[in-house]
Amino acid sequence: MTGRTIEELAVGDTAELTRSVTAETIREFVEVTGDDNPLHSDPAFAATTRFGDVIAPGILTGGLISAVIGTRLPGPGTIYLSQAFRFLRPVRIGDTITARVEVTEVLREKNRLALRTTCANQAGETVIEGEALVMPSRVHIDYAAPEPARGWGGAACTPAALAVQAMSFWATSGLTFAAKMLELWEARPVRS
Repeated sequence: MTGRTIEELAVGDTAELTRSVTAETIREFVEVTGDDNPLHSDPAFAATTRFGDVIAPGILTGGLISAVIGTRLPGPGTIYLSQAFRFLRPVRIGDTITARVEVTEVLREKNRLALRTTCANQAGETVIEGEALVMPSRVHIDYAAPEPARGWGGAACTPAALAVQAMSFWATSGLTFAAKMLELWEARPVRS
């Protein structure tokens, strides 16, 4: 991934990504956020609504825009300042959504970008449109994402397990670093 600076960006620059929405995607989002609206998780309830079936939470779809901003345009190191959404159509299980970001204004003196943000389904219908204001990194970033951690049997670890692993790594690294520094300190020549 590349994080671009304000000097590397111009009006008209675009980036996008495409993801499919599955029942599992919606279930995980609902579980993580606590958005227990039965419209997103209960087919029997959803059948009684104007949508007739389960739909994805709008902000789940909007999250794809965040992914484009944070990984592609401007990329790693970007700070999200604001976002406005207009939800135009429901997103259903099985839809393939393309999130797209386009630079509409470059405010170099403030290190800000105005972006047009959209999501469209596989039929090309816009499901979300909006605007964002972001602050790109002040330095160019080339970031190679680490390999995902694997748990038992090659399965990915849960977020909680990953957090524990990260804390363990930092604690161990810090203790190793501290022990090495103490060793060097004790081995230093003493000046009079």
